[in-house]
Amino acid sequence: MKTSDFFYDLPEELIAQTPAEPRDSSRLLVYHRDKKLIEHRIFRDIGDYLKAGDVLVVNRTKVLPARIFAKTEHGGAVEVLLLKRLSLDEWEVLVRPGKKCRPGSRLTAGDELSLEVLSVTETGERRVKFFYRGAFEDVLSRAGTMPLPPYIHEKLKDPNRYQTVYCKENGSAAAPTAGLHFTEELLDRLRQKGVEIVEILLHVGLGTFRPVKAENIEEHVMHSEFYEVSEEAAEAVNRAKREGRRVIAVGTTSVRTLETVAAPDGTVRAGKGETQIFLYPPYKMKCVDALLTNFHLPGSTLLMLVSCLCSREEVLEIYQTAVREKYRFFSFGDACLFL
Repeated sequence: MKTSDFFYDLPEELIAQTPAEPRDSSRLLVYHRDKKLIEHRIFRDIGDYLKAGDVLVVNRTKVLPARIFAKTEHGGAVEVLLLKRLSLDEWEVLVRPGKKCRPGSRLTAGDELSLEVLSVTETGERRVKFFYRGAFEDVLSRAGTMPLPPYIHEKLKDPNRYQTVYCKENGSAAAPTAGLHFTEELLDRLRQKGVEIVEILLHVGLGTFRPVKAENIEEHVMHSEFYEVSEEAAEAVNRAKREGRRVIAVGTTSVRTLETVAAPDGTVRAGKGETQIFLYPPYKMKCVDALLTNFHLPGSTLLMLVSCLCSREEVLEIYQTAVREKYRFFSFGDACLFL
């Protein structure tokens, strides 16, 4: 299958620059796969499509203020983006411009933080060591800024709007954006209805969002990301599978985590580790029965993942409808529920 098979035309004005206010006022396209039927709703209506016993799986990761603006020893400006923590003080990072950051280079980010480039990976990332006093997370909260995607050009007034209301553990370079639509009140209403909300963890790296450069998608290699599924979460999912209840993933990060630990019968195992799972047609989901997600970039691995739930042709038709109906796209855009 070709990467070009997953392209579609998107007018630039449909790329959302700011989040919806309030969170649950975004639009919701609902696709009934069995009937091939589309409905147009508001996100706060999602409870109309969920029922008692459904398990809603969310990613509790929290986005780090992972973008750091630093200076070289000669005063040159460098942007550093944290990708993955390798040890207490060492990280894998992306730097721009890379030519200023060869091994041995020292960078400073204000008075509290500096770093040394240790090595360069085959794909151009840097392994760096940070120097600071106190707790790294505290220093980073002052020295770093929120790493918004490059297609968002407006400044985010409230950094918390690029976090889900249920985020807990620092570690992501990007938000699991399908969860941005939920409010605490909406989650409470779903719980009262009997929907079980289960937390898992996947720290989102930029590899999830990087363009597929290979024309044959089978040649694309995903970057690894850290995941964790607790014993409690695994048992909740497995109980639902045994009882014939739906497992609904909130976002592609939840899908990738569940499918990483899924057995052929759809049950999952508890555990943690690194995953490089890349889901594309004709892959059939083992665990996930339904998906809530945003609208994704043309030719992206995320669009390929969504195409595992129904045919690529159906997904592209849905996207054409969303363009025609002027839905808002990408991280701060509207949502799509595949049932």
